[in-house]
Amino acid sequence: MKIIIAGAGDVGFHLTRLLANEEHDIVLIDTNNDKLQYASDHLDVVTVKGKSTSHSVLTAANVKEADLLISVTSFEENNLLTALIGKRMGAKKTIARVSNTEFLMDNQKWDMQYLGVDEIISPEALASKEIKRLLQESAITDIFDFERGKLSLIGISIDDGDLLHNKTLEETAHLNPGFNFITVAILRNQETIIPRGNTQFMVNDHVYYIALPDGIERVLRLTGKKRSKIKNIMILGGSKVGYHTAKGLSEKYNVKLIEKSKEKSFELADTLDKTMVISGDGREVELLEEEGIENMDAFIALTGNSETNIISSLVAKNHGVPKTIALVENMDYIHLSQNIGVDTMINKKLIAASFIFRYIREGQVIAITSIHGVDAEILEFVVNKDSKITKKPLKNLEFPKTAIVGGVIRDGKGLITMGDFCFQENDRVVVLSRPECIHKVEGFFK
Repeated sequence: MKIIIAGAGDVGFHLTRLLANEEHDIVLIDTNNDKLQYASDHLDVVTVKGKSTSHSVLTAANVKEADLLISVTSFEENNLLTALIGKRMGAKKTIARVSNTEFLMDNQKWDMQYLGVDEIISPEALASKEIKRLLQESAITDIFDFERGKLSLIGISIDDGDLLHNKTLEETAHLNPGFNFITVAILRNQETIIPRGNTQFMVNDHVYYIALPDGIERVLRLTGKKRSKIKNIMILGGSKVGYHTAKGLSEKYNVKLIEKSKEKSFELADTLDKTMVISGDGREVELLEEEGIENMDAFIALTGNSETNIISSLVAKNHGVPKTIALVENMDYIHLSQNIGVDTMINKKLIAASFIFRYIREGQVIAITSIHGVDAEILEFVVNKDSKITKKPLKNLEFPKTAIVGGVIRDGKGLITMGDFCFQENDRVVVLSRPECIHKVEGFFK
């Protein structure tokens, strides 16, 4: 595909990095020469300097031949106008990043496709949706269900004294007699490891499994984690992400939101009728204690300051809150969560880039998701009659070393795949893959 990306910020750069491994013809547009130079030095892309709303700049990027134009600059007006102009100039599909969620809620009224924008995405709305997903389990740092839980991806940290601690996968194989889970990735000191038999579990490892429903229970027992229901949630920060998160969660949970600005807290109280809104500085430990931080099942820090979010989450953890989530702007912080005690750190720009990446791959895979901090993607494929993956047992397929098959859903039943597993037509296969070999993995399913 020929893809044009307008905006070389965090979203644009991460998206370009994901796509650069896919043999696409990518053009990156930005007004900042330093950002373009950095992208050019690190990625195989063509760069064009200038405003993406400029006819001459889009002409230089050869927009008339573009299969996809993605505008992800920091300004939604610029993104919408870029998409509109690009569509008129010949781009086959357009995607625009917006922050005003009215465009999402009133999509039919605005009829964006008629105007020339095929897809609009909001990092804030996507982040709030991601938070809702992460709250499914308090003992698990990450969870993603396939086919309503027939298979699940779960993430759990290894603590000193766990049965898995200091043992290899081979040494712990007897702890999984029913083969109801498989280890697919380990995040250790910012490094993503695709595990093999001699890979050793270490303290503070974030380990990711593909598991059957009963496999989740076994993994929890092996790692000494206990399940508990989430009822009471405290949100720090009435940002756009905070607002949408509170609105979405208050239908199911008891939600208390703390906002520093008195004026903003009154506005939030008027619109969030099922949320208790508190006006105060959430950085003050005394206020958190007065508002019952020790009785919370989850604490979600969503202010505009990454450091405030991290520190307040640590305070919550110190007060016994089982589940903590912190929103951070700096992508480098994502990897720190496993080392400093915050259960999960999320970055709305990273979530947005991964969502767009999924949109691009539509038709080749039926689902794709990212794991926070892990340099890998989880993909779900449907096996065709003549797919290469049906020709031999898994152990004889020469599957890429930087990818691993986690499981299969066959006839509505989840199965964990071992070396002698043979794939069949219509199997739904869950694969964890490093970005650089996704293209090779796809070759097994064509």
